[in-house]
Amino acid sequence: MARPREFDEGTVLDAAMQCFWTGGFEATSTRDLAERMRMTPASIYNAFGDKRALFRRALDHYIAQTLHKRIARVEGCPSPAAAITQFLNDVVERSLDDPQNRGCLLVNSAVEASHDAEMREALAGELEQYEAFFRRILAAAQAAGEATTAVSAEDGARQLLATVLGIRVLCRVRPDRDLLAGAANAALTLLGLPPLPANGTLSE
Repeated sequence: MARPREFDEGTVLDAAMQCFWTGGFEATSTRDLAERMRMTPASIYNAFGDKRALFRRALDHYIAQTLHKRIARVEGCPSPAAAITQFLNDVVERSLDDPQNRGCLLVNSAVEASHDAEMREALAGELEQYEAFFRRILAAAQAAGEATTAVSAEDGARQLLATVLGIRVLCRVRPDRDLLAGAANAALTLLGLPPLPANGTLSE
């Protein structure tokens, strides 16, 4: 009979996520993970496989806890235009609300994986889902007369995705509200959407 796991999976995945988020995939050692997860290297291997497999699980955990929750929250907004603005505002505020300036684990990993074809392909799939969300909600804003139709939903979604990725990279070296909000507002103005609130508010 297989022995039951003696750890809470959500807790140890959160610990692994924090470890990779702070150090990156390459620089994070198995020893770092073992200390943060409070597990032996052998236990980590038995439960999750090698470091790459654990990273994928930790990244999935991060995406579910951050991006997917944020998308679900704003998609319930009665105004799709306001939802897009709220989403970008949350990106700016959460970028500024991190004293370690870690940015986004998904974006950091995409930059780091430039030499890793398998990892690059997996991350590209996640970014495509991100783009699909923007395309879907921007099309809804255009249909409601809340956004310009001078830019197609496809191109607008690409602009929003590029803006978010840029903000998440910029915040790591220049966590300046005017800089990040200015980048967001430029994209919103281009698409005929309302600007960020003047002082910024962070949604729960």
